[in-house]
Amino acid sequence: MLGLLTLGFVLSLDNFRSSLVLGGLKPSFLQSVKTSAIFGVWDGLAPLVGMLIGHFLSDKLDGVADTIAMIGLGVYGLFLIIRAAVSPDRADPDLKWARFGLPIPLSIDNVAGGAALALAGYTPWLAPVLFGGMTFVMSVAGHQMGRTVAHFINFIPKINTDLLTGICFAVMAALMAFGITLPLSYG
Repeated sequence: MLGLLTLGFVLSLDNFRSSLVLGGLKPSFLQSVKTSAIFGVWDGLAPLVGMLIGHFLSDKLDGVADTIAMIGLGVYGLFLIIRAAVSPDRADPDLKWARFGLPIPLSIDNVAGGAALALAGYTPWLAPVLFGGMTFVMSVAGHQMGRTVAHFINFIPKINTDLLTGICFAVMAALMAFGITLPLSYG
């Protein structure tokens, strides 16, 4: 059970890291909970799919999970940068685009993890619920921490936190593209 908890924690770190950056958009607590719930559902469904489909899918996804995550983070970062540059309005005020575009790329690694768990004999009912719950908690924590930092940055005049958030997502994607291990990574 400790191994399963550890794996769930490690697999939720990518959502935590992304939620820290999303906190720069200063979501309300309700928006944070909604977005985190969607992240949690996807991170819970992904290992279930991996457990049900098995080893075949694990081999196919293992090498491309980081690439898919990198593309998802980069596209969302560019979206925020462009929106912040062309309009004084908030770039993604209700996090609709984050809830739509980020969960799938951030959950691909959990499919491979689920396949490995199935091979190890774990039940398909425990890990998905555990992983989804851990991702939810880690994402809410990340949003709130990032939001707190963004409120402190607001005291500096002329800084657009939406633009800064977009730049952070783009930088995360670029670092992944160059093979640089990001903080809070397990790879």
